[in-house]
Amino acid sequence: MLQSILRAFLRALVTLFLAMTFTFVILRVSGDPLHSLLPIETPPEVVALMRQQWGLDQPLYIQYFAYLGHLLRGDFGTSLLNGQDALTLVLSKVPATLELMGAALILAFGAGVPFGILAARNRGGLIDRFVMALAVLMHSLPNFLIAILLIQLFAVSLRILPSGGGSTVAHLVMPVLVIGLYNAGIIARFVRSSVLEVLGQRFILAARAKRIGESALLWRHIMPNAALPLLTMLGFLVGGMIGGAAVVESVYAWPGVGRFLVSSVAQRDLNIVQTIVLLITATMVTANLMIDCLYILADPRLRHRASA
Repeated sequence: MLQSILRAFLRALVTLFLAMTFTFVILRVSGDPLHSLLPIETPPEVVALMRQQWGLDQPLYIQYFAYLGHLLRGDFGTSLLNGQDALTLVLSKVPATLELMGAALILAFGAGVPFGILAARNRGGLIDRFVMALAVLMHSLPNFLIAILLIQLFAVSLRILPSGGGSTVAHLVMPVLVIGLYNAGIIARFVRSSVLEVLGQRFILAARAKRIGESALLWRHIMPNAALPLLTMLGFLVGGMIGGAAVVESVYAWPGVGRFLVSSVAQRDLNIVQTIVLLITATMVTANLMIDCLYILADPRLRHRASA
């Protein structure tokens, strides 16, 4: 079991390193950031001085090794726009994103799991078809489209919610609905498939032969076994929510990391973009690593295989 956890940890480190390297290279080969940061009328000698000051006049491999050296010392660089510490600026946006992601995750599981179970227990019926059609619809519509429709409904027509910002709980409602309901559709479909797979197992037939009640059967036998595949999906779900947050936060002007990433990319603030990508990658890698470890601990078959 320890070897399996160590392998997962090594994969996480390799993934983090590759994401960091890819981001660094792409940002620099995609164009000179000074063209976006400095006015067009800036004198050439000033541009050359700024390029030298930021190390952009060095070959790419020298810039890369210098960046690695700074990272090893815990230095993520400074913002090219205002000279402030990049990590401090990014971390200041994290609480707003955590608030949004936490509320959206609660909504996604709170709606997706019950509806998935309901659809599975009414397989082939009207309820099953309705729930699955709704799940597919929520998963198929783009986040930005749902966000705009909710603004039109609640902010423009009904005027009961603010259209953007992040100062009150009311500002949180629409972003949470967009991200939460989108992922609830994914969870509902996945839970339905997992529950149906468990319902076909022999131990469920044996439990029913013993006349175990449906409620006890669901929570003691079906859900513990159906929840194992859900752990695997949770890592991908977290990654998808982080990616979708960039769009939703931009639409609703939510002061989180996603919106900060979009604005930093547009302004070509290299150190800020690198720090955000590294932070998001580390979050996703850590989430998947924890889920891999939980899966090994929760599944007796994997524990036996790892110890064999």
